[in-house]
Amino acid sequence: MPEELSIALHWLQGQPELFAILCLSLLAFVAWLVNWLVKHLLVRGIHRALGFTALGRDVVSGDQSVIRRLSNMTPALVISNGIGLIPHLPAPLVSVVHNVCSAFVVLTLALAISGTLTLANRLYQRRPDAHLKPIKGYIQVVKIGVFAIATILIIATLIDRSPLILLSGLGAMAAVLMLIFQDTLLSLVASVQISSGDIVRVGDWVEMPTLSADGDVIDIALHTVKVQNWDKTITTIPTRRFITDAFKNWRGMQESGGRRIKRSLYLDQNSVHFLDAREIEHLSGFALLSDYVASKQDELDTWNRRLREQGAAALNQRRVTNLGTFRIYVESYLRHNPRIRQDMTLLVRQLGPTADGLPLELYCFTATTAWAEYEAIQADIFDHLLAILPEFGLRVFQHPSGQDLQRLQPMHPAAQHNNTLSGA
Repeated sequence: MPEELSIALHWLQGQPELFAILCLSLLAFVAWLVNWLVKHLLVRGIHRALGFTALGRDVVSGDQSVIRRLSNMTPALVISNGIGLIPHLPAPLVSVVHNVCSAFVVLTLALAISGTLTLANRLYQRRPDAHLKPIKGYIQVVKIGVFAIATILIIATLIDRSPLILLSGLGAMAAVLMLIFQDTLLSLVASVQISSGDIVRVGDWVEMPTLSADGDVIDIALHTVKVQNWDKTITTIPTRRFITDAFKNWRGMQESGGRRIKRSLYLDQNSVHFLDAREIEHLSGFALLSDYVASKQDELDTWNRRLREQGAAALNQRRVTNLGTFRIYVESYLRHNPRIRQDMTLLVRQLGPTADGLPLELYCFTATTAWAEYEAIQADIFDHLLAILPEFGLRVFQHPSGQDLQRLQPMHPAAQHNNTLSGA
C-alpha cells in the first residue's frame, strides 16, 4: 500500500495541473470541514453556555450574532494559510487569493464590530433613563468610522499596497469628502445639540406644521427622527431640522400634569342687560352664586345709598348685569370642578367685541393630560354653560342659517289664503 501511494504521488508530480487541482479541492474540503466544525460544535457550544444569562442571550441572539460573524473567518484563514503550500500554482494567483481572504477577514471584523455596537445600543436602551439621552446617533457615527477604515484596509489589501498610501491621498480629497458627508456632519452636530440640550426625546409629543408632523417621537437616529402622527402615519424628519426649524414640544405639558383649556363662548351682545329684582332673586337660588349675589347686592346698596344722600340722579346708580353675573358663575363653576387644576392659572375674561359676538374666554387647566379625558372634560364644561345660558337671559351668537332666513321671508299670497281658509 505505501508503495502504491508513493507511485501515485510520483505520477501526480508528473502532472502538475492535476496535482494542483487535487490540492485545491483538498484545501476547499478542509476549509469547509473546519467551518462546519466551528459553527456546529464550537459556536453552538458557546451559544448554549451563554444562553443561561440575559446578556449571553443578547450576544448570541439572531442568525447574525457577533460570534457567528467571527466564525466566518475560519475558512478564509484556512485558505489564506494553505494556498501558499500548494505547489505549481502561479504566484499572482496565490497573491490574489491571499489578498481576497485578507480582505474578507477585514470585512468580517468590521461587521462583527458593527454587531457589537448594535448590541451595546440595545442594552443601553433597556435603562430606565435611556430615552433621555439616546446614543443611537453616536453609535451610527462610530459605525461609519469603522466601515470607512475597513474600506481603506480592504482596498489596500486587494491592490497589495500600504494603507498609508491611500491615507496620504485622502488629504487631497478632503473637500470632496466634506461635500459627500455634508449631511452626516450636519446631522452629527445636530444630534450632539439635541442630546446636550435635551431638546427632543423618544416618546415626546412634537408638532412641526411645516413638515406636517404632529405626534410622538418613536426613534432618534443620526440622520433622521421618526414621528408617528396621530393618524398612525410616520413622518421622517432630518435631525438638523430640529435645530434650524421651529417646532413645538408638548413634553412640558405632559410633565406638568395639566392641559390647557382656552376656548371662548361668543355671546349675543343684544342679550346683555341689567338684572331686575325678580331676576336677582332667581339667580340667588344658584348655590354657586348665592354668596356672590348677597355680597354684591350689599355693596351696591351701600354705594347707591351714598349717592342718594348726595342728591345724585338715579341714573348714576350701579346695577348688576346678567353678563357679569354669568362670568362669576362660570368662574365659580370651574373653581368647584374637581377635574380642573386649582393650582394653575384659572380665569374667565371678556375679549374685545367682534362681528361674531362678544367672546367670553375660559382659561384653565384640566387635571389630566390624556387626550380623550381632556376632550371629555372640555365638552362637559361647555355643554353645561351652553345649556344654562338662558337662565341668565343671555344668548349665544351665531350666523343666521337657511331656516332663519326662511322664517323672515314673507309668505306667498296663495299660501296665506290657504292658511286663512284652514283657520276658518
